[in-house]
Amino acid sequence: MDEQRVAFLRSALNEIGLSPSDLQISQLMTYYEFVVEKNKVMNLTAITEFEEFVQKHFVDSLSICKYVDLNQPLSLLDVGTGAGFPGIPLKIMFPELQITLLDSLQKRIRFLLDVIFELKLEDIEAIHGRAEELKSKGNYFEQFDYVVSRAVASLPTLAEYCIPYVKVNGYFIAYKANADEEIEQAGNALRILGGKIESVKEFELPDTDYHRSLVMIRKVKNTDSKYPRAGGKPVSKPL
Repeated sequence: MDEQRVAFLRSALNEIGLSPSDLQISQLMTYYEFVVEKNKVMNLTAITEFEEFVQKHFVDSLSICKYVDLNQPLSLLDVGTGAGFPGIPLKIMFPELQITLLDSLQKRIRFLLDVIFELKLEDIEAIHGRAEELKSKGNYFEQFDYVVSRAVASLPTLAEYCIPYVKVNGYFIAYKANADEEIEQAGNALRILGGKIESVKEFELPDTDYHRSLVMIRKVKNTDSKYPRAGGKPVSKPL
């Protein structure tokens, strides 16, 4: 392994309070190499330069550790995981988590299954499908302690995709660039779905001008089982 890159990765994770083991460093480096190699034949990320990748994918994905205690066997669903962010970095750094990765593209799921196998990760599954289809694929409705998403969608839409799968008193955490306007737009959706914004954590990624917000939404009551609606309605007709 490139010692300079290893030192940079370790330092970047130290800045958000993480002390990765040699195994975790090795897994993250292998994961990076997997993404960059697969990216040559499949659109996974526009970010491939190592230091930028570390900050904007690894550090960003793991930033919730500053606000949530993940060192326990919690269940977590990553909606619209894409290349595996934030779910794979979270699983590497917090191996007690029981993680479900959800993505609508079959070839991305095949890639994620290869990553899971190569890194020897346990208690993690990758499911092909859309959020509105997940409740028909197994016992997932209102079953997760945390549902997270870095997917590019408005907060009212993401809330409908995610909150139905959160346990009462669990959390939906949305990774956003700037959430102020979307939070205002999401008020009606949150009321209908049983969510309540508890806090918004704002920060800059270290050594960048990249502004990030984590919208922490607590599930305060059960969600009607008709949500999320099918037929693209969370996008075309947001609550």
